[in-house]
This record gives sequence, C-alpha cells and structure tokens, in this order.
Amino acid sequence: MRVRAARKHQQLALQLGAEWAGEAAEEPPDKLDAAIVFAPAGELVPPALKALKKGGVLVLGGIHMSPIPSFDYDLLYQERMIRSVANNTRQDGEDFLRIAAEIPVRSQVTVFPLRDANRALNDLKSDQINGAAVLDCLV
Repeated sequence: MRVRAARKHQQLALQLGAEWAGEAAEEPPDKLDAAIVFAPAGELVPPALKALKKGGVLVLGGIHMSPIPSFDYDLLYQERMIRSVANNTRQDGEDFLRIAAEIPVRSQVTVFPLRDANRALNDLKSDQINGAAVLDCLV
C-alpha cells in the first residue's frame, strides 16, 4: 500500500510539472543547486546533501526534526551548506509566490471548510487527496 501511494504521489508531482520525482533518499538524475527538506526526518539530511552540487544549499524547512545521523565530512566539503528556517516574513512569502509563478510547477489543492477539518485529516491519512488539503476558515 505504501509503495503504491508513493508512486501515486510521484506521478502527481510529474503531472504538475516536476522534472523528476523519486524516493526520498534516491539520488536525482542531476546534481542540484539547492534542496529543501520539509519532512521532520533527520535521516533525509545525508542523502539530500549527497544530491547537491559544489556550493549547494540544503534548507531544512520544518520547525522540528528527528535527530540527524552522523555523516562523512565529504558531504559538506566543497562549500555545501545546511540552513534552517526559523520563520518567514511577509516579504519572503511574496517573493516565494512571485518566483513560483515564474516556473512551470503547479499545485493541486482540495479545499475543506474549517468545520470539516476532521474529514480533511481522515482523507489525508487514508491517501484520498491528490496534492494538498486546505482549510478555509472563512466559510
């Protein structure tokens, strides 16, 4: 079930404009300038570093993460960098949305009224949503 769900999510990413979609620890076909890890899974840090070009940046986008396992220095060598994100400003959000509009990646959302938050969580848990679930607090 889990493998089938992962493939479904990879297919959705490709349909929405991603050039490549692989397993979390799988090396991409080309080295990356930057990568972001949203999952609170420290074990993803070493493979994400390995996927970076010289001078690449790995951003850890969560507010919590499980322990990061030790790794060889050569994953940081050649000026690779790890950055955490503590918070974002309104300007950061505006800049992100402007840049996102310039690239061919699209999103897919399912909107739920706030009163249906439990249904949204159950649908997410049972993999009934393609893309992201959004709670609308104004309805």
